[in-house]
Amino acid sequence: MNAATIALVVALAVRATPAVAEQSQPPLPGPVTSADVERVGPGVVGIDTTIPLDRPSVLTLGPLRSGSGAIVDADGYVVTVGYLLTDAERIQVRLRDGRVIPARFVGQDYESGIGVIKLEGAGPWPHVPLGDSSAVRTGDPAAIVGVTGENELSTTQGRIRDIRRFTGYWEYLLERAFIVTPPNPSFGGSPLVNARGEIIGVTSLRLGDPPNANLAIPIEYFRAVGDELFKEGRVTSRPPRPWLGLYTVETPRGLAIAGAAPAGPAVGAGFARGDVIVRFNGEKVESQEDFYRKLWRTRTGDEVNVVVLREAGFQVISVRTMDRQSVVRPPGN
Repeated sequence: MNAATIALVVALAVRATPAVAEQSQPPLPGPVTSADVERVGPGVVGIDTTIPLDRPSVLTLGPLRSGSGAIVDADGYVVTVGYLLTDAERIQVRLRDGRVIPARFVGQDYESGIGVIKLEGAGPWPHVPLGDSSAVRTGDPAAIVGVTGENELSTTQGRIRDIRRFTGYWEYLLERAFIVTPPNPSFGGSPLVNARGEIIGVTSLRLGDPPNANLAIPIEYFRAVGDELFKEGRVTSRPPRPWLGLYTVETPRGLAIAGAAPAGPAVGAGFARGDVIVRFNGEKVESQEDFYRKLWRTRTGDEVNVVVLREAGFQVISVRTMDRQSVVRPPGN
């Protein structure tokens, strides 16, 4: 599955909350230049993954996925978007010099959506330095540098259109996300770079109707957990978020259920498409974000009660949460 196809899946019901108004700022810097992109180019790679047909993520993301990534150090660690790697059995990386080499899975952070792989073979590898995404503000210039299926660089120079909280239908929330325009067609995992040739984000999704925008995960999310991903394969300094595997969308009637993850605990628990979530553990659910925050205040393994409105009546559904990463088969197993 290529990045454009993945976008059709993940963009079904995404929602972002309004940005907080910013204070007056000094003049904006100039655009990212072609020379800046040339400096970044050698460290940008294409990524192709193969997923066994019996893995749950195949049903939503497909068995063949393609995207981009960026080598972030001379040892060959590559940062990309996590959905390219979920359940991956085989990972191939296309370098700028035309070589195709294998890579091994290193780690994935389901909360941020970032994944890491490592190139097989001795370095040093060309790489792109990490920037300070916490200093990025609305209007700053940025370029998305991806790799096409033909292994050509696909560069889109634009600006940060918005910085805001973002929620996705698959129990996903970023407290701070970059909305970038114009979009790049090779968005999945493509590095977002600044005018100094530094990575400030990992491009994740295509949003909205044409003309679209791209969502990018600020690189600060990786900076905070990179060492843990390298050593442990996951983030261990915080408890895993309780997961139900419900797909939800906000409607005029309230927060409606649009489906469920194939291997999630919500499957078979009694939920139906079109149910409207009314209460969670006795508390009123106001929005998708509110639902997530209430869910994540519980502990993984807890049994929770969800009240839904179905047709003209209410139903209480009890379901036990789990760690989302526990259903993912480690590569090679």
